[in-house]
Amino acid sequence: MFDSKRLAVLGLGLALALVTACSGSDETAPVAAESGAPSSLPPSAVPSAVPSEIQEASPAPPVNPAKATCDYRKDDTGSPERFVGFPPKKPTKAALNAKTMTMRTNHGDIVIELTQNTPCTVNSFAFLAGKKYFDDTVCHRLVTAETNGVDMLQCGDPQAKGDGKNPTDGTGGPGYLFPDENLGPQYVRGVVFMAQGGDAANSNGSQFAISTANETAQLPAAYTPFGVVVKGMEIVDKIVAGGVQTTQSDILSDEGGSNAPKIPVKIKTIVLR
Repeated sequence: MFDSKRLAVLGLGLALALVTACSGSDETAPVAAESGAPSSLPPSAVPSAVPSEIQEASPAPPVNPAKATCDYRKDDTGSPERFVGFPPKKPTKAALNAKTMTMRTNHGDIVIELTQNTPCTVNSFAFLAGKKYFDDTVCHRLVTAETNGVDMLQCGDPQAKGDGKNPTDGTGGPGYLFPDENLGPQYVRGVVFMAQGGDAANSNGSQFAISTANETAQLPAAYTPFGVVVKGMEIVDKIVAGGVQTTQSDILSDEGGSNAPKIPVKIKTIVLR
């Protein structure tokens, strides 16, 4: 997510930086908290595909997507960027009507049902997808409970090589940042959420992660959850089963380029409908 040196830890129990996001620093996902994390997702914030047994927790305040005004600001962190412009501050009709986001990959389609509680996040994805921003990009980071304490596949860095060697993987973004939304739900298997440095709230860009196990629910509620995989989770499972490439440096430091999936994952395009 952001600076690979800043990313490394969330300071909540496990010093594991996992998700790299868009602003020029390594955007890393949270670290699992040792205790006290809710075990379920709030009903108002979760797509219908999430089983009802995990839909119990204090819901995030509901929002009216049509009345949302989004704050997309210039990324001044010095991170590598692929700038294609700023999304409109008012969510577009296409973004407001979008129910799913489909990642068309070299292994098949991964379909994500979108929540209505993240209009600015969905608006950003609709804008970037329309600019072909994600076309021919790779999912650059795979972390597991064994390597980092949580389980997720991370994508969305336009410059990433995903070879386990490139030190700048996980630092790229769209040249703009925007605030968190819908915080509160936890990150059980299948939940898709934005990636950003653990010490960099409200600095979302283009990087996102798919939770691959319920253990990831222990992450602190600091990452915008915007959907859940409803088709193609077997593809993600295949990638996880293929294993992780690690650099010779300490994998727990999560230095750029570490923890790439051994099975390459290329996003051919992303479509919102």
